[in-house]
Amino acid sequence: MPSIGSPMPSGYDRPRTEVQSVILYEYPFNERVRTYLRLEHLFRRLVELMPREHAVDHHFALVTLFEIMDVAARADLKSDVLKDLERHKSQLAGYRENPAIDQRVLEDVIGQLEQCFTALHEQPGKAGQPLTENDWLMSLRSRVSIPGGTCGFDLPAYYAWQHEPADVRRQAIAGWSTTLAPLAESIQHLLKMLRDSGAPQKVMALAGQFQQNLPQGRTYNLMRLRIDPTLGLVPEISGNRLMVSVRLMRLGEDAKLHQASDDAAFEVALCA
Repeated sequence: MPSIGSPMPSGYDRPRTEVQSVILYEYPFNERVRTYLRLEHLFRRLVELMPREHAVDHHFALVTLFEIMDVAARADLKSDVLKDLERHKSQLAGYRENPAIDQRVLEDVIGQLEQCFTALHEQPGKAGQPLTENDWLMSLRSRVSIPGGTCGFDLPAYYAWQHEPADVRRQAIAGWSTTLAPLAESIQHLLKMLRDSGAPQKVMALAGQFQQNLPQGRTYNLMRLRIDPTLGLVPEISGNRLMVSVRLMRLGEDAKLHQASDDAAFEVALCA
């Protein structure tokens, strides 16, 4: 059984429990960023579930591990991540000797990108591929998609594992997750840099509708929308390289979403 390591970067901390003043929605404009966001969502879930005590939480931690492997199985994912890391590194290198830039911070960020690139590049095959050689895990993976397929009579070895002490289960999951750490850290850095590229602006949706033409000459990858939860509104976002559109919806008494008819303010950031 693998030894416990540091399976996820520190940026995937467990969610805080305080009440949020706004709800943040994110809308990706291409499949590559959509995949990054899905992986980030899964990594965060895994980090939330691993420290828990109950066997059912560790069951869903393993389910999440398998979901990450499924998403990461896309043939060009690793290549896309490596290209993005190299692109950002080259862009930042152009700021060397710029007196307006803190060179120590710049070199630290470039160094982090280089470490991510090296760790991911040196990893053979796709993310999580070493786990496919673990027959015990793969037998479980083949059963989790079947309703009730992990019952004790189906997988007695897994049933026995669920009765191991919580620390033993945690160490095993952490060890298996270590093989995904290079991908997790790379996705974390890429999404942080993408999000930091957008400047928020306040806008108004008139009669629940907002549209904006995107500035020409730039390719935007992500839109971030912050809205006050007390308004009781849910945004439906659509967009392409030319424009974005937001319809603000409200849940009605019939348990269906209906377009809001009143004006509402929210905050938007376009990230390139």
